[in-house]
Amino acid sequence: MQIFPIDQSHTLPAWRRPKALLIAMAIAMPLAFSVWSALLNNFVIEVGQFDGSDIGWLHTVREIPGFLAIGVIALIMFIREQVLGIVALALLGAATAVTAWFPSMGGILTITMLSSIGFHYYETVNQSLQLQWLSKQEAPKVLGQLLAVGSAATLVAYVAIVMVWRSYDISYNAVYLVAGGATVLIAIACFLLYPQFETPNPQIKKMVLRRRYWLYYALQFMAGARRQIFVVFAGFMMVERFGFDVHEITLLYLVNLVINIVAAPYIGRAVGAFGERLALSIEYIGLITVFSLYGGLYFFGWGVLVAAVLYVVDHIFFAMALALKTYFQKIADPQDIAPTAAVAFTINHIAAVFLPALLGYLWLVSPAAVFVTAAGMAGISLILSLMIPRHPVKGQETIFSKGIAAVVKPQSTQS
Repeated sequence: MQIFPIDQSHTLPAWRRPKALLIAMAIAMPLAFSVWSALLNNFVIEVGQFDGSDIGWLHTVREIPGFLAIGVIALIMFIREQVLGIVALALLGAATAVTAWFPSMGGILTITMLSSIGFHYYETVNQSLQLQWLSKQEAPKVLGQLLAVGSAATLVAYVAIVMVWRSYDISYNAVYLVAGGATVLIAIACFLLYPQFETPNPQIKKMVLRRRYWLYYALQFMAGARRQIFVVFAGFMMVERFGFDVHEITLLYLVNLVINIVAAPYIGRAVGAFGERLALSIEYIGLITVFSLYGGLYFFGWGVLVAAVLYVVDHIFFAMALALKTYFQKIADPQDIAPTAAVAFTINHIAAVFLPALLGYLWLVSPAAVFVTAAGMAGISLILSLMIPRHPVKGQETIFSKGIAAVVKPQSTQS
């Protein structure tokens, strides 16, 4: 296994540098996860005969590994972060590939748990590697580019689904096998073709909870709670209420992806130029509006066109969440990044473990109430985002921090 100092990575060919590896993984992950998500609601309704309560329980099971993402800290004591991320990516792909082999309730929940372990452990490590490998100056721009690359990869997969689903009556099994298999192959290539990059700041291999990160923790908690309502119920609504078929819901995803491909790099540049507080405030104001209008679909009986527009707008606002990553990068000690990424993922999924199942029962009574709840959560997030300083740095993590912090040199290890 070749160990290569990251500060010398510029001597490598462009395709073997850290940024290229991040791009390769950004392509691989959505090939499995986004295809799984696009087909999920139709698959569980048509094959598994799921109702609102069942889909809530499925997503509760899916989020348990996210809640246990703190286990990454234990694993990186024995496995390099880069290797763990690639192995988790391969697990996500393999589990996605065999999803249709287990059409029963128990089978769907089991395979969902396995794919979720891969997804959440990959995402935890990937976020850590991004913040370690990218400088604070380039991070917003590159994170936007990575989001655009992932959207482009998903776009290719979705176009294929739309083109062949109705014309060739393709099966769920075939789509899952191809998408998951492609992710596994890319993961293998990432392991074989890239050296193990060594950063100058060894990561702390134990749980890190620092008082000065409290606002970041709070924002992560609210983001996880709010995101679950969209992930679980927005797509389910499009299928259950408006009768969207696989190719129709996938076409809606395609619109989202095209917009993300174009907009994400500009969003990244805007975060770098105008700061995290403004970006997150705009996101949360937008989400309050969108979730409130989702509720209006049930109160006022608005049609499918309004629902589709809201779904697309929703995705645009969620793309601005990259500002939460760069906020943490600016206030964190370099050696805290890996353990805090794991802790943050666990905090992000506290509500995700119980909220989908709980709101699944509320959905049976009043779907509109579910979206009104999400609007309230976005409102709390907005209040929290206004506590971020215009220029957050270590020592000035919130607007309540005492004094004006000096810019901290990267090698500092004081907390």
